[in-house]
Amino acid sequence: MKASMDCYVCLMGQAITAARQVQADEPTRFRIVNRVLKELVDFNPEKTPAVIADFAHRFTRQETGVADPFREAKQRATQEALALYPHLKQLVKDADDPFETAVRLAIAGNILDLALLKNIDLEENIDQALREPLAIDHTAGLRQAIEQAEWVLFLADNAGETVFDRLLIEQIAPKLVKYVVKGGPASNDVTLQDAVEAGLDQVAELVTTGYDSVGIVLDHSSPEFLNLFQTAPVIILKGMGNFESLNQTNERMFFLLQAKCDAIANYLKVAKKGNVVLRG
Repeated sequence: MKASMDCYVCLMGQAITAARQVQADEPTRFRIVNRVLKELVDFNPEKTPAVIADFAHRFTRQETGVADPFREAKQRATQEALALYPHLKQLVKDADDPFETAVRLAIAGNILDLALLKNIDLEENIDQALREPLAIDHTAGLRQAIEQAEWVLFLADNAGETVFDRLLIEQIAPKLVKYVVKGGPASNDVTLQDAVEAGLDQVAELVTTGYDSVGIVLDHSSPEFLNLFQTAPVIILKGMGNFESLNQTNERMFFLLQAKCDAIANYLKVAKKGNVVLRG
């Protein structure tokens, strides 16, 4: 997906948010903002927004000397989601269609985007996801693809959201799910440590991309991940960063996300905050 005009404002906000996560002093914050501004001036809009987002977060880590600026925030998001887990699990169990409910809850968890959104009302988002029609609904295709597959590759997005992913993985069982996390800290994306803290190692085989990027950069990913990506019979991709990086015509791929920004909403031709299950 190419960048739009709306991406520029959002990307600057992400740089400022990242700097504030570690309470950097004002000179450091200005240095980060000015450097990202310079990068935006020369940014090729033919590239995906995830490219400049990755630069902003990578430069923030470099300037502050903090390896994982979102570490504490990610832990809080995971704990908040885990506190809801028993209730969410019961919702799935009591549903007329547990698989569809788990899909909707997995999308609801996509609101836990600490780099993009503030003052998140998680319970309201859960209610909305269960109540309102999906803006794009390829759930039937996803269900059929999973039924026919020997195993599933699941590309994670944000920390905390992992708990909601767990509900869907439990519905895919007993089929093997390989859950892909980042090879190192990248914004508030899931790392191996974040996934274990959310209990994903209990329901899936954990794999890393081998690289610490926002979104997915195939050219920098590990041979192990590339092999899985190329051979997986079904690939579930969570969130906007994965959609920006990998949206392509590929019937093995299913994107689960909430259109949290105007750029994504306009690209998909859905209302902002619309919930989406989209076959590639």
